[in-house]
Amino acid sequence: MNKESYLYGIIGLLAGLIIGYIGTNYLNQNYGAAPTANNPAASPNNLPPDHPPTGNAQSGSGSSQPADVMAVIEQARNEPSNFEAQMQAASMFKQINRHEGALEFYDRAHKIKPDDFNLLAALGETNLVLKRYEETERWYRLALKQNPRHEETWQNLTQALIEKGDKAAARESLKRLEQTNPNNQAIAQFRSQLQP
Repeated sequence: MNKESYLYGIIGLLAGLIIGYIGTNYLNQNYGAAPTANNPAASPNNLPPDHPPTGNAQSGSGSSQPADVMAVIEQARNEPSNFEAQMQAASMFKQINRHEGALEFYDRAHKIKPDDFNLLAALGETNLVLKRYEETERWYRLALKQNPRHEETWQNLTQALIEKGDKAAARESLKRLEQTNPNNQAIAQFRSQLQP
């Protein structure tokens, strides 16, 4: 399957999810179960006190609406030189665990600002989730050129190197993590994973 077909497939899937979400919300808001004598539990006032918010329009949950999500993604596609738009679109894909889509927009952002630390770290993290360890290492090492004392980046790089099976490089990365913060909670676990 070529890249264009894959991209159209992702867009179609995302559009289907958004349309389904909007339709479900509409039906729930307009035709949801009303409290009756036979079904008093349908009333939001009859929920247990520790029940999480139901997400109705009055709750002010602050989540993005599907139209807003599509607008952000469309803006990023229409404005390829807009760094913030690329980062926002990548974040939207990341939130719905569509890391391939996030990677597309992070790559676009990298063409605009190749030395942005947060972007380099995000590229490392996204590749780590996708188990692309060579790329993970590459992006984390570039990020560490920008901020060589960034604890989370050393921790994630050590994890990636362990998962990759490169114990020698993982031990070196672990030493740098220990120098950055000897109290990092992942150190003990990494040590046990690197035992001979």
